[in-house]
Amino acid sequence: QFGVFPFQSSCDKDVILNILSVLTDLLSLGTGRRIHYVISKGGSEALLQALATAARTELPDHSTLLPLLRLLARVGQRDRKFGLKVQKAEATDIILRLARRNLGHHLHLTHCLWVLRVCASNVTTGTTLGINGAMELLFKVITPYSKKHVRTVRAAIEALAALLKSKSNSRRAVNRGYLGGLLRLYQDWHHNDVSNNYIYIRRGLLLCLKHITNIQLGRETFLGSMGMEILFTSVQDRLSCKNLDPVITTVTQILRKCYPKEPLPVATVRSSYSFPLPGNYAAEPLCEGSEGKWLRGDYESDGEEESEKDLDNEDVESKEEDYDLETDVNKLRSRPVLDRPEEELGQYEAMCTELSHNFQELESESEEEKSLEDRTEHLLSTPSLFIPSATFVKHPNYRWRNQSVTEMGPDPVEKDFKVPLQSWTKKEKCRCDLIDEKRDTAEVAQEADSCEEEDPARSHLPTLRPLPEEAAWYKKMFYPECEASINPGPGGRLESLDIVTNLLQKHQGNTPFHSPRFYIARAKCVKSIPGYKDLAFPDFWGHQPPPYSKPMLERKCGVQRDKVLDDIRRLIQPGDVIGRTVFDLDEPSHSSPGAPGCLTFFSKFESGNLRKAIQVREFEYDLIMNADVNSNQHHQWFYFEVRDMKLAVPYRFNIINCEKLNSQFNYGMQVVLYSVKEALQGRPRWLRAGHDICYYKNHYRCSAGAGGDMRGKCYYTLTFSIKFPHKDDVCYLAYHYPYTYSTMMSHLDILEQNRNPKKVYWRQQTLCQTLGGNPCPLLTITAMPDSKKGDDLEQFYSRPYVFLMARVHPGESNASWVMKGTLEFLVSSDPIADLLRKCFIFKIIPMLNPDGVING
Repeated sequence: QFGVFPFQSSCDKDVILNILSVLTDLLSLGTGRRIHYVISKGGSEALLQALATAARTELPDHSTLLPLLRLLARVGQRDRKFGLKVQKAEATDIILRLARRNLGHHLHLTHCLWVLRVCASNVTTGTTLGINGAMELLFKVITPYSKKHVRTVRAAIEALAALLKSKSNSRRAVNRGYLGGLLRLYQDWHHNDVSNNYIYIRRGLLLCLKHITNIQLGRETFLGSMGMEILFTSVQDRLSCKNLDPVITTVTQILRKCYPKEPLPVATVRSSYSFPLPGNYAAEPLCEGSEGKWLRGDYESDGEEESEKDLDNEDVESKEEDYDLETDVNKLRSRPVLDRPEEELGQYEAMCTELSHNFQELESESEEEKSLEDRTEHLLSTPSLFIPSATFVKHPNYRWRNQSVTEMGPDPVEKDFKVPLQSWTKKEKCRCDLIDEKRDTAEVAQEADSCEEEDPARSHLPTLRPLPEEAAWYKKMFYPECEASINPGPGGRLESLDIVTNLLQKHQGNTPFHSPRFYIARAKCVKSIPGYKDLAFPDFWGHQPPPYSKPMLERKCGVQRDKVLDDIRRLIQPGDVIGRTVFDLDEPSHSSPGAPGCLTFFSKFESGNLRKAIQVREFEYDLIMNADVNSNQHHQWFYFEVRDMKLAVPYRFNIINCEKLNSQFNYGMQVVLYSVKEALQGRPRWLRAGHDICYYKNHYRCSAGAGGDMRGKCYYTLTFSIKFPHKDDVCYLAYHYPYTYSTMMSHLDILEQNRNPKKVYWRQQTLCQTLGGNPCPLLTITAMPDSKKGDDLEQFYSRPYVFLMARVHPGESNASWVMKGTLEFLVSSDPIADLLRKCFIFKIIPMLNPDGVING
């Protein structure tokens, strides 16, 4: 019972020693539960009281003090309020006095230092100890460098690191010149500890530096004392040593934190694209002075290391509501009445035109048509969930010879099919009907002309980016007999209809559910803020799924640390930094594309996003993404073209203005890559690519105008290295498999034509026109009623509704691929799909944010 602990001066010494011995044995043999039990029964207070009693004598008895100090250190490690209890017992002066008395007796001093370290774990108590001269005492113990009494030195360094968690102690240490002393001491231990036997001492010194550099004064003094160079040099020759991982990790944290903060190398963080919003005459201007706030040296509250904040600031109010706390269930119950006037519901009638459809076409159906439909349905039935399948895909632009009416279906014009890729190689079986070819080309041109009539201001014909010209490889290899017909025109670009004709004549791919002509016709009608006039080859040509599944990339140990240190080298050794801008969306005249040994970048196409590319070293590039339109934040999606690469050379790309605190790129995700040469050789695929991938915080600072409540305050870097499969290829890199607005619209056209109109009710409406002038489609999919009888129509009208929508966030293209598969399934002949159509009416918005998708 600690309430009657017999630690009085009149107590027998043997009784006290026996009690301390029993407690020591119990706590050393037991687990943490016994220590917490002792704490709950007032053990910490009793031991502190005993310490105060034993230290009152002129010559304290160390045979009693040593086990008492040992117990205090052990119990104090588990007692979260130990520092406050020390202050309440007024034991801080007692511990410091005992340490000063035993400077020459290292065994007793070591025990005092362990207790001192535990006391300093509370910032308030540590501040009090610092005021009373604790740091001066500890510096006497740890300096000068000596391998004598290593246990005492270690205890002193760990106690000093605990004291420096207090920002006031850190300022006091900097003002008294302790930071330079710590750097010199670290150098001595680093050079003399060749066998790495004293890693814990070196790491303890680094922890002291880490806490000091949490304040602006500490960082400035660290830079002025050549701290960056000292620490950077100290780990360069030890990166391969696994035992030194704790030291190298701490060095990396210090170097990254002390790297001088810089703004992004752009004129403004505002998006390069602006758009007048309704009611505004111009885009919202950026607040003056917000771009340069970082220059005022306001580093104190940057929140760089959340776990290292001063514990005295724990009372900062959180802006997030406690959604996980218990909520009044009554507030969640549905209201018994309508939440709006009933007359307002009439506005939704336009979205549900199927409820007023009279289905007159059901009466006009003849017996002959029914019989023909049955035969066609039997031919087209397939167990695949996708319509059409990989071997029976409708192609709207070709008609094949030597196919009977039975094979083609009731209407050869509307029931053309694409033949598998192997069949294309057989010329005698795979001749295109040139008459149909010309007719299809005219149809595409006519559809494009209709878009021009709707909006003359945006009349432009999308053109495909020129293919590689190195040795005219694409002409010699793929167009030997029509080389002259595909030479670039006076403007340096190939006309889209010419390149469509020539490409498709030689490289008819087997990409299910994609038509390049449909795509180019739809792309012509898309309205973008920059007025895109180029087509990305993967979107135009299409792609197939990879032939195999690829596992998540195994992350190499230490890759993030190595990348951060490589960035630090730019500051330490700036001589090898090129710093040449090779692509700039804002100032194209400042770009230097086509320079010898330099990659060429481009992203001015639908869904493309690359604002600036800077060549850092010969094979390394810093990339900056463009922010959302009329915004200065939200950087995640990227999609760009790169060409003029060398073979078997690892190129490193650093996307330096990411914002999320973490990313799946740290856990095995890879970027996707598309090679034009691979596509023209019959392998049109987006493949996961890249190695040495990681995501980490960099030294670029968000300006004050970069958003209202941006977390993290600093930008993050996504870095990856890639070896391109061919020399002088044209490759595309993206965050995820791209899915453009034009792709969606062309897919909807193909879906509508491939459905069975006798069974699938399909209606495509325009939900609204976006601010950019693009239609946002609304689809209705359900089963046609069996007849026009009252019971069948009643069953149709009473079906419940299911609402689906995708691409709310434009950068999440995976949602569009999920929606594409969903739509293909819903219009298929699968029995489950048929049952779903008969049970529900599906209202689907396949892309809720078209403008965001279009403008990247």
